[in-house]
Amino acid sequence: MRALVIDQPGEARVVDIEPAAPNPGEATMRIRRIGLCGTDLSTFLGKNPLVSYPRVPGHEIAATLEEVPDNSIGFESGMDVTMSPYTNCGKCAACRQGRFNACRFNQTLGVQRDGAMRERFSMPLEKLYRANLPIEELCLVEPLTVGCHAVSRGQVTERDTVAIFGCGGVGLGAVSAAAFRGANVIAIDIDDKKLGVARQAGARHLINSTREDVHALLQQVTEDHGPSVVIEAIGRPETFRAAVEEVAFTGRVVYIGYAKEHVSYETRLFVQKELDIRGSRNALPQDFHEVIRMFESKRFPTSSAVSATVPLEEAPALLKAWSENPAAFTKIMISFD
Repeated sequence: MRALVIDQPGEARVVDIEPAAPNPGEATMRIRRIGLCGTDLSTFLGKNPLVSYPRVPGHEIAATLEEVPDNSIGFESGMDVTMSPYTNCGKCAACRQGRFNACRFNQTLGVQRDGAMRERFSMPLEKLYRANLPIEELCLVEPLTVGCHAVSRGQVTERDTVAIFGCGGVGLGAVSAAAFRGANVIAIDIDDKKLGVARQAGARHLINSTREDVHALLQQVTEDHGPSVVIEAIGRPETFRAAVEEVAFTGRVVYIGYAKEHVSYETRLFVQKELDIRGSRNALPQDFHEVIRMFESKRFPTSSAVSATVPLEEAPALLKAWSENPAAFTKIMISFD
């Protein structure tokens, strides 16, 4: 069967590989769409320290079940599904608390292990989620769950004003999830196109930080209090600091992005504001269900969020084009239909 392999940084090709036999308890599915995200771009560029080569990418998945284990409940052949790409050991401190998303020994599809960028793939039933959604929306469920989980970590409700730094795929998930919960959402980015999609996803206020005063506008929107929740989805030292500086007293700060440099803080604000500062990693089953409900309510601008859909044969060329001009693309999908 055909698959995409990244042989080494900067080199990807479509190859024929032997299909693997499913393990007990696994369902076999025909892949329909695979989404590409910043993690895949980092793998292609050789900037992901968790990846060894060669590597088959692919962790944002929409598929149709072909074979399911005997006596499986709730799943049958012909059903469309998406899936959680993470593993969990069940024994580490995070797993013992039921926070499997933060498993110390997690292996994500397409990162520490080969992913699903192939014609057929097998996964345990407990990792699958069924939904009566278009294939494109099924493929968007997993990437949006990462932002949705950050919203859950921030305990966002309709009483909150939430500022979100970054409106890429992960930040857009946070925008849509916070808006779905009824919060007053402020989207902050440097790209007007991304801000426009954020508005369609539910943001009530937009700030382009390259030409507008972020602090002044946040104060204006919040009557000089600051947002009750700030979510950082970029991973830059200046936005890490801004989250703490701009959030309201007794507010919540949630970090999704990784800063690639050391970050210096005025730690007085941690104590003076009595802040809750939280990390957010991957997603839990309830996040998948919440995103599916959001799609079922027609609350997400799918057509605006996807910038390119190409067949598998064009994936190597698209990866190269994306690596040379990252700003030209938002969400990329590879079609196997």
